[in-house]
Amino acid sequence: MPARKKELSSTNYTKYDAVVLGSGPAGEGAAMKLAKSGKRVAIVDMREQLGGNCAHVGTIPSKALRQTVSSIIRYQRDSLFQKAGEWKQFTMKQILRNAHKVIQQQVETHTRFYDRNQIEIYHGRAYLQDKNTVLVFSNEGIKETLICKQIVIATGSRPYQPAELDFNHPRVFDSDKILDLDFHIQKIIIYGAGVIGCEYASIFVGLENKVDLINTQEKLLSYLDDEISDALSYYLRELGVLIRHNEQIDKLETFDDHVVLHLMSGKKIKADAILWCNGRSGNTDGLGLENVGLQPNSRGQLTVNEQYQTEVENIYAAGDVIGWPSLASAAYDQGRCAGANMVGEKHVKPVTDIPTGIYTIPEISSIGKNEQQLTEEKIPYEVGQSFFRQLARAQITGDTVGMLKILFHRDTLEILGIHCFGNNASEIVHIGQAVMQSPDNSLKYFAETTFNYPTMAEAYRVAALNGMNRLF
Repeated sequence: MPARKKELSSTNYTKYDAVVLGSGPAGEGAAMKLAKSGKRVAIVDMREQLGGNCAHVGTIPSKALRQTVSSIIRYQRDSLFQKAGEWKQFTMKQILRNAHKVIQQQVETHTRFYDRNQIEIYHGRAYLQDKNTVLVFSNEGIKETLICKQIVIATGSRPYQPAELDFNHPRVFDSDKILDLDFHIQKIIIYGAGVIGCEYASIFVGLENKVDLINTQEKLLSYLDDEISDALSYYLRELGVLIRHNEQIDKLETFDDHVVLHLMSGKKIKADAILWCNGRSGNTDGLGLENVGLQPNSRGQLTVNEQYQTEVENIYAAGDVIGWPSLASAAYDQGRCAGANMVGEKHVKPVTDIPTGIYTIPEISSIGKNEQQLTEEKIPYEVGQSFFRQLARAQITGDTVGMLKILFHRDTLEILGIHCFGNNASEIVHIGQAVMQSPDNSLKYFAETTFNYPTMAEAYRVAALNGMNRLF
């Protein structure tokens, strides 16, 4: 089957059952579900290559960058290797060279998915003329008109850029632009200590840059379990990150060779560059939402119901453009759920129970409730812990930083939450997730199951036995 890319023309009018705006995880999930349900589907994307922000400037390149930095850190701590340090001469662009290969592989893979499901692809800017008409514009202004019964808005998000900062300055970056950093730096300011800010703090300090992490809140990632949040703060500080809590920007001065950040507290911080990581905005500008009666919020995000349906009956939305949780994994499932509701499937569950995956070095991942929530709800819980430094596999690999924490009901032994900090945490958490969502959810599973030795999965057995020893 040849690629079904559609060339734009000013006279072509085509009818579809559904048109999906955006080819990231949410758009792909919706398009595939609709196509497999027998619908004629078109997808419209701004880029000449598929994959959305996730593939080109978000998840894939940033995680590929993280993997390279992790390898450098591991290389540096292995006494068998000479610490030559040639990598210090590389720029961010050079370090990301491998990421570009991964991006291309992802584009090719997902393009095959669209071809296989006979989904027609339009490259250009989408504009809603009305609730059943999507216009597609190219850079040359050529227009394509798509008539459809239903629409999915899955246009993703972009870094929020406050008007008072000049992001055209070569030393002022957001999380998209930072991937093109092509000069050497020794110190960087990261403003915003959310997921993206913390991930990049661990990346830059791993490259032996000085990092000032400016947090507008009282603590890092306050929605995490306190112990995990504290562990992240401790480890980042141990690596050399200077974390400044409860701070707000006053102004930023930019110069040819440095920047100076002025904080409301009176502090002044000089660095080679600043990376702004304080929020994201939904990509809804210029979509023509006013023509269909949709009004995004101040961050460009759309409101949907449990069916991922907007206030306009035949228009659905999924992924980052609807806000929380803004995760690629959740976005794909949200898109699939939207597609299922669009074709009339019954009892479609909205996407909940989403595992958190934070790709700091090392990683953080969790699912279920944390200790603060269980305490507030007065649920009688107990804790089982396993520290990675005590596991043979961690000692072999050298990844001894971290822990696994199981929260369980002390009477029924039902697992209530899994919290993990350490290398491969985002993989390890899924073992606990599978047990939590099984009909026989019980801590006994881990205490009575034989695990390969040595493995990181053995942490579950150790934590389960640790927790059961606390019972009386």
